[in-house]
This record gives sequence, C-alpha cells and structure tokens, in this order.
Amino acid sequence: MQTLNKRWTTWLCILLTVSMLAGCSGSGEATNPGIGESGGDETLNIKMFAGLYNEIPDMDNEYWTEWEKRTNAKLDIEWVPSGDLDTKLDLLLASGDLPEVVAYQNQIRPTLITAIQNGAFWDLTPFLGDLSEYPNLKENLAPDALKYLTVDGGIYAVPRSRSRIDGGLKIREDWLKKLNLPIPKTFEEYREVLKKIVDSDMDGNGNKDTVGLLFINNPPAMFQAGFGAYNPTYDNDGGLMSPGLTSQYIEMIEWFRELYADGLLSKEYAVMKESQAEELFKTNRAASYGRPIWWDHEWEQAMKKSGQPDAKILNLSLTGPHGDAAVGLETGVAGGFYISKKVPEEKVKQLLKYFDMTASQEMTDFSYYGIEGVHYTEQDGQKVLTEQGVKEVNTTSKGAGVLAYAKWGKVISASGDKAYNDAKIKEVENFDEIGKIDFYRVITSEAWRETWPKYADEYSSMLTRTIVGQTSVEQLRAYVDKLNNQPDIKQAYQEMAKAYDQFNQPTITE
Repeated sequence: MQTLNKRWTTWLCILLTVSMLAGCSGSGEATNPGIGESGGDETLNIKMFAGLYNEIPDMDNEYWTEWEKRTNAKLDIEWVPSGDLDTKLDLLLASGDLPEVVAYQNQIRPTLITAIQNGAFWDLTPFLGDLSEYPNLKENLAPDALKYLTVDGGIYAVPRSRSRIDGGLKIREDWLKKLNLPIPKTFEEYREVLKKIVDSDMDGNGNKDTVGLLFINNPPAMFQAGFGAYNPTYDNDGGLMSPGLTSQYIEMIEWFRELYADGLLSKEYAVMKESQAEELFKTNRAASYGRPIWWDHEWEQAMKKSGQPDAKILNLSLTGPHGDAAVGLETGVAGGFYISKKVPEEKVKQLLKYFDMTASQEMTDFSYYGIEGVHYTEQDGQKVLTEQGVKEVNTTSKGAGVLAYAKWGKVISASGDKAYNDAKIKEVENFDEIGKIDFYRVITSEAWRETWPKYADEYSSMLTRTIVGQTSVEQLRAYVDKLNNQPDIKQAYQEMAKAYDQFNQPTITE
C-alpha cells in the first residue's frame, strides 16, 4: 500500500506539472509530421487489435490510404467484431502472443488488469512525463483522461477519446404526434405512452407485434441513472456497494418486470443480439431504444425507406421516481491503446508520437468526415458525408487513433445537415450537466475483481428470471441481501470505497 500511495503521489505531481504547462503549447494541430524526430521519415508499421463496429473496412480505400499518408504509418489491424471483443481479448491475453498495440474499450476488465500487473504492457508514465513532447495529448483530451487509464499509479494506455454524451433513450416522435400523445417526462408517463403505441399497430401489419422498449441483456444506463443506481451507496460498514446490488437497482428491475408483464419488452430480450434489435427499430417495429445519439439521422433514413416517410427520433429526458435524471454519461475515455511490452523502447516513443498526432484537431476532423469532395461536401457551413463517405467514414474508422475530445462528437450526424445537427444538439444540450457516470466502470480493486466473477452468472440469471416473472421480487431482494452480506463481497466493498476516495482526491490545482 505504501508503494501504491507513493506512485499515486507521483501521478498527482504529474497532473500538477501538466496543468502548469497547459498554456504553453501551440494550436493542437498535427504538430508532429513524420511521426516524430525519433522515428525519422520512415513509415511506421503498426500491428493492432481493434474493435469492428461496421463492415470490415478495405484498408486500401481512400479513407485509410489518406489516414496512413497523413500519419506516415502503415496499419496492420485485426478487426474484431464488437460482440466478440471480450472473448477475443481474453484469448489473446491468455496466449501471450500480443500485437504491438491492443485497442480495447473497457479499461477495468479483470483479465486486462491482471495482464497489466503481470507486465504484459508498457507503463507509459515515464515516457509521457509532463506531456511537453505530446502537445495534443496535453491539450485535447477529456478531463482526467489519463487518470481513467491508471493502474496501481502507472498510466498504461493513451485514451480512445469519445463524447461524454453518448446514449439517448430514443422514442418515435412521429408516432407520438400521430397518436396525439404528449412527450413523456417521467418513467410512468413513458410507460403509459409505450402501452398506447404497442396497442396501435404502428407498422400497419394488422398484428399486435410492435415492441415497446428494446434493450439487450442489461438495462440501459439511462434507466440505471434514473432510478438512482449511479448515486454512490454505502453499506453499514462504509463499503461502497455495487450499483447492481442496491435497493434502487432492485426497484428498477421491479419496474422492468411490470413492463414485461404488460407486453412492452421483447419476449426474446435476454437472448437478442444488438444487430437484431437495431433491425427491429430501423424497420418501424419498435417504439423506443437506448443507443448512441449520432445514429439518429441514419436510422431515420432507414425508417423512411421502410415505408414511414415522416419517421423522426426524439431522445427523451425523463425524471426517475426519486428525482434523478435518466441520463447515463460516458467518461470521455472509451478505453485505450495499450502497447505490448514486447515492443522495443524506441518504438514505444514512435507509437506515442503517432498517437499524439491522432489526437490533433486536424486528424479528428478527418476521422469524422474524411476527404473534402470525396467523403464530404460543404452545405450551409456543415460538412455532409457523400455516399462514399457514409460507407468509409464510420465508427470503425475512428478506431485507430486517440482523437481530440469533442463534446458533441457522439451527438451530431455526419450525414445530417447543419439544421438537423443544431436541433439534435439542442435536444440533448443539458445532458452533460444532469447525467451521471457508473462509478463502478471507473474504479476497480483486486478484491472486487476476484470476488464478483464467482457470483456474476447466477446474479445475471436471477435478474432475467425476475423480469420475466419466474422469480418474485421478494426472492430477488433476499438473494441480493445474501450477496451483500457475503464476507468476501463486504471486503470488496471496503476496497472499492478506498479506490473511489482515492480517485476523487482533488489535485492541488482543483
């Protein structure tokens, strides 16, 4: 523990130094032509493991050719479908045969933390120093970005920057208008609206088969936030409880049980894949879905092509039963880029120069829009993707670089015009202020990582059985109470409380 405190003190000193130097850098553009002095003008070859969120990209297309030209890099990427990332990562870590860079979105996954502690990846703290050699990383990241990527006091990755405002609880606004229904403001109003939509055959097929709310396996973040599960809750001994084991969370599960009994959830929700749910929503067979906001325009176009020309998506701002806003926020850091310890020290420096360049505003703009005249055109001051742009510039195409933090990056649509995006920003403009983050996705402890996997599968099964009516809410409460009184979980809660306090320690400059 003494060593941990010493390393954390060192980290705070680094933060102070960074903040003192914050006003000394340039514009934050791509200031490192040719990857950096240490790499010379030679092309930097990079082998990487990264997530696939669209079709497998053609790495010889115009987008990726230009990306490699601008960064003076040649990318050899193993694109792994997003649904398989966890499994593939675990296999990769178990094999020990790591590529040079592992891009992964969950920085507290137990297998990743164990690999870090076992020396699989470089501690980047000595390389980054005060960030004076990496002006874009210093200027263009989300607040506390590197803090989220710290393990035992060392920084083990550079971030995958993403907007804090990400997911929205979508509802078909055109259906509300067609049925003369008000925009719901509370969970109960939302539930009543779903009932009326489901009973109204909105796809016109003559069957009562419209899904009210789509979600896959776990309740979406906005519901957890709205029921107060993201409010830090402590047990009688001062341990920080898991959000999923609080009374607020059980209250939410009871609410979902009622929705299921009312026929407002898909009967197959527990086994449905994201691609299946997305297809239901895009083809006018579901009323509501909690997913990233920036897909709204693309999905509306799909809905219109499926026979509903007035299709329009609205992201709701609901208030939970105890006054909590139903808005779940991201941290601004969607995991990070980890460098294998097998990479020579000199190449680590070259890779960091590459990542610093990708954090420039220039490369970030390129990652969102591509090449002017090829991937986008200017319309009324707004960059709008062309057909080729829609195909080549997408979520996957942002997976090879840090990118600069953009508040509205997961809100605006590259295929929407300025008026559309301005309206979408106004729709969610207060989300950053009213939303909350799942703190158990930010902090971790050895005790929690070792303890929770022993109970996770049974717990997940218990939630599903409760929602579908196979287990009573009283039985769920008794089960959760039993878990919360397990000595190993109580000890883990103690460690999580310490980790949370440590994470929230203010720096001297705050």
